[in-house]
Amino acid sequence: MNCRSCRSQNLQPIFSLGKTPLANRLLKKEQLGEIEPFYPLDLVFCEDCSLVQITETVPPEVLFSDYVYFSSNSDTMIQSARDLAYHLGKNLGEHSLVLEIASNDGYLLQHYKEQGISVLGIDPAQNIAKVANERGIPTLAEFFSSKLADQLRTEGKQADIIHANNVLAHVPDLNGVVKGIATLLKPKGCAVIEVPYVGDLVETCAFDTIYHEHLCYFSLTALDALFARHNLLITDVERLSIHGGSLRLFINHAAFATRSNSIRELLDKEKREGLDKLPYYSTFGSKVQDLKQRLLKLLKEVRQSGKKVAAYGASAKGTTLLTFFGIGKDYLDFVVDRSSVKQGLFTPGTHLPIYSPQALIEENPDYVLLLTWNFAEEIMKQQEAYRNQGGRFIIPIPELKIL
Repeated sequence: MNCRSCRSQNLQPIFSLGKTPLANRLLKKEQLGEIEPFYPLDLVFCEDCSLVQITETVPPEVLFSDYVYFSSNSDTMIQSARDLAYHLGKNLGEHSLVLEIASNDGYLLQHYKEQGISVLGIDPAQNIAKVANERGIPTLAEFFSSKLADQLRTEGKQADIIHANNVLAHVPDLNGVVKGIATLLKPKGCAVIEVPYVGDLVETCAFDTIYHEHLCYFSLTALDALFARHNLLITDVERLSIHGGSLRLFINHAAFATRSNSIRELLDKEKREGLDKLPYYSTFGSKVQDLKQRLLKLLKEVRQSGKKVAAYGASAKGTTLLTFFGIGKDYLDFVVDRSSVKQGLFTPGTHLPIYSPQALIEENPDYVLLLTWNFAEEIMKQQEAYRNQGGRFIIPIPELKIL
């Protein structure tokens, strides 16, 4: 394959997770007897532009046309979106336009609309776009591309702010999306893009964020080269704790932009620590294997003592962890999830039933394996009643512990 950013063939292997099911392909009861598709999940490093990426490309139409992840199910996501929208909205007026790529159910754009600012969402999931439109957030059920960007610009649409939160990693055509952003961004507009940070992924052993929807894992070094190719300049960056560690990028047309010190500092830091070289990633696989052994040992001891164990979060990252570690019905009795869309279905590969979080109170498992560890603080507060009746949580990442 060629690098998804620079098209180089100079790709070196980092780690293989074998074959796994599609992380968000939850199953109905009548599908449990069918043959389930598994795809290779291999991580590689581009020695020419430093981009970390997987080798397999599952067609986006298979992954995203009907989707089960609704951003509004996370209080943390909603609050983060609201804070950002009100901070940036102060500089906009009634003639401004905010556009979001992969806008989901309108969880972010709703906060601009509250301020009287025009918004437009673009999301390929028909079911989710329908929900957003019903909520009054104008949303196109389309995949974002340079072709769509040209069409929208022909219709007179250009944006003061373009948001793209946790979507850049999902697209096979990176250059097409970035070109589209450059096309739709007003001359002095700003693109605000959030991506999971590969430095945090490696340091915290967050291997479970690797799945087929996530084609790329970004360093600032790799992103800088990608945007520069389209005459865009990353002018500022913030480190975020959300999703286990993310970057929030502020991007402008290069002709109208200057860099902040934070950009130069993080680029220098990455060079010092070696994120732009293959050896930095060489111990990642052994870290994952060590975590696997420790977690399986803990679960075996718990089960052998006659304890009941459930899991929290029918998430994509949960699919990766359960599949690669071989954690199924021998270890877990069921999974709970706050999303009503997921309740009543079964997890990919492991075929565990998914219930409402109320099942933690009713069934009272002794332990709960927290698969959505990136929202640990929020979930702990929500499940205070379960904890008060003696329930304990096993947190696998970034550090294996019991709370």
